[in-house]
Amino acid sequence: MKDQQGSNRISSGVIAAVSAVVVAVGGGVAWLTTQSSNAPTPSNPSQQIAQPVQPSTRQPGNEQTPNVYWLRPKDKNVALVPQPVKVASVLPNQALEAAFQSLLAGPTEGTDSTTIPKGTKLLGLKAENNEVHVNLSEDFTSGGGSTSMMGRVGQVVYTATTLNPKAKVYIDVNGKPLDVLGGEGVEIQQPLTREQFKKDYPL
Repeated sequence: MKDQQGSNRISSGVIAAVSAVVVAVGGGVAWLTTQSSNAPTPSNPSQQIAQPVQPSTRQPGNEQTPNVYWLRPKDKNVALVPQPVKVASVLPNQALEAAFQSLLAGPTEGTDSTTIPKGTKLLGLKAENNEVHVNLSEDFTSGGGSTSMMGRVGQVVYTATTLNPKAKVYIDVNGKPLDVLGGEGVEIQQPLTREQFKKDYPL
């Protein structure tokens, strides 16, 4: 009997102890749950990474160096010689347009010259699909003999093809194709290329 009562007491004690542990653990879990719900939610680092980057308005590395072509005496003839012009180009055709503005302004130093009449203006320029269309003002056709005419055509053709030496060049004057140049009636076969110019219009 005593042993049975002792075992009953032990069983009751074990049950009481286990119950106490369960209550304690349950209370601890409840406390942790309460604390975690009150704790600030950590920020998601991926949200910071996912912020879109604003595109830069500057586009470095777009600097081009087209050549402007002048005339230089060589033996009994003249030669087309290049002068590089640095241009920070962003828009299409911007480098070529800048080169033509320098060409029409004329040389500033040295023995190089131009036969493009002063006052000639660039009315339009478009380069695409291996073609360059240049529209010049009426002044381009005034004055000079055949050598002067060929010289100015060569300057336009070589400057227009500075970024694409194989391109075909179309020259317009006041929006109309240039077929005959000057009082001596030098015929211009268009489109013009560097190779064709060397062959048909030697300076």
